[in-house]
Amino acid sequence: MQKTSLTKPNSRQMGVSLSSLNSSSESTPSFSIIEEDEELQSNHGNQLEPKSPKKLALLPLIFLIYFEVAGGPYGEEPSVRSAGPLLAILGFLIFPFIWSIPEALVTAELATTFPGNGGFVIWAHKAFGPFWGSQMGFWKFLSGVINLASYPVLCIDYLKLVIPALSSGFPHYFAILMSTSVLSFLNYTGLTVVGYTAVTLGVISLMPFIVMSLISIPNIDPARWMSLGEKGVKKDWSLFFNTLFWNLNFWDNASTLAGEVDNPQKTFPKALFSAGILTCLGYLVPLLAVTGSIPLDQEKWVDGYFADAAEIIAGKWLKVWMELGAVLSVIGLFEAQLSSCAYQFLGMADLGIVPKSFGVRSKRFSTPWVGILVSMVIALAISYLDFTDIISSVNFLYSLGMLLEFASFLWLRRKMPAIKRPYRVPLEMLGLVIMCFIPSVFLIYVMVVANRTVFIVSALLTLLGILWYFLMKLCKTGGWCTFNTDESSEEEHHLVTKQDVDES
Repeated sequence: MQKTSLTKPNSRQMGVSLSSLNSSSESTPSFSIIEEDEELQSNHGNQLEPKSPKKLALLPLIFLIYFEVAGGPYGEEPSVRSAGPLLAILGFLIFPFIWSIPEALVTAELATTFPGNGGFVIWAHKAFGPFWGSQMGFWKFLSGVINLASYPVLCIDYLKLVIPALSSGFPHYFAILMSTSVLSFLNYTGLTVVGYTAVTLGVISLMPFIVMSLISIPNIDPARWMSLGEKGVKKDWSLFFNTLFWNLNFWDNASTLAGEVDNPQKTFPKALFSAGILTCLGYLVPLLAVTGSIPLDQEKWVDGYFADAAEIIAGKWLKVWMELGAVLSVIGLFEAQLSSCAYQFLGMADLGIVPKSFGVRSKRFSTPWVGILVSMVIALAISYLDFTDIISSVNFLYSLGMLLEFASFLWLRRKMPAIKRPYRVPLEMLGLVIMCFIPSVFLIYVMVVANRTVFIVSALLTLLGILWYFLMKLCKTGGWCTFNTDESSEEEHHLVTKQDVDES
């Protein structure tokens, strides 16, 4: 999640429904995804024969999901500005149940059923074939790398408060180049390194909020939580829902790492559940502390207001600590998003959506260095642009991708009912349709309120994705590039589908 209210790459669930994530079966999928993944690791389109990567454990996966979705309370402040304390609190209490939990449940079922790199690309590919798998990959990859571009810029925006020379000109651009390169190199050194770095960054960036919340307790007046906002301040519903949407989004991004997770059938549901609790508490506790202890001045509730509130509650030292935490949070967001993009790219190469050479792993670290490099270069190029409309367009494309993801989930449940699902959402088809329908309404809302420029840019980018698919198909037919073939798994998919339909 990007920690601005509208461009979060992008970004979070409690409740009885989600607690059932822990009840995953010990059975393994009938599909040969795991065996295929092991084969790909040893024969992955190059002669380097990289060593087997160290698998990602539960704790680092929890924090990688946390940074994919949230990264801290930074960015939730506009919810108070747009609708007042009461609706902001209710929003972060209720919205997870109607948006975050459905997305997380879909991710838990499909990531454990098809535990390979690529995540949602695999799901669309299995459900609707290579064209829609390619479209899903294009939409999600674009949204990921363009959101990725915002993080170094955000980081420099914080640092320039301390080093004014970074505000503009050559020092500004050089700082973006160096920060992007250094953070990308960290990703290159291995997913386990990135995972435990995320754990460290997450704990440190949350500490100032914990301290602020504890210090504020004596000054909390619960009556302040009941406020609907100051008189004369008009509610901005578009800003309110966008803030909730992008701060509680991107639960599926970590699915692209499923092939790198230790025992994903058990680990993924536990990680999603734990990250959901951490995310919800991370938003609600500081929001309750600040709205309850400080008299409301609605116009001040913009991005970064928590730092000002920290100074009011405890002093300048806590404000500085919180601003440092914001920088560390941005670093965590960058690392989590880059990992998702790079391993998605690897999964697309495994499926034959992009040439085999795009899935090459590092011999030393066994990381997808081509995916990391491509993501870094695109993000770096965009970071030098004024990309407000591009970001809005990418959010539009992300919404299209999520609609396709929900459709893939429902279609796979209908057409492949007998496939082993280590975690299965405990609902029948009607319940699943209702579960997916509610968040789909929000996705459609995001697209409907887009301006004309966003519609045009989104249409052009989608057309580019279609052209890319047919270009890759032409390259396969002409033998211009080497591709991994997914023909055997496609035959298996059709056989399983036919068998399941016959049985039903």
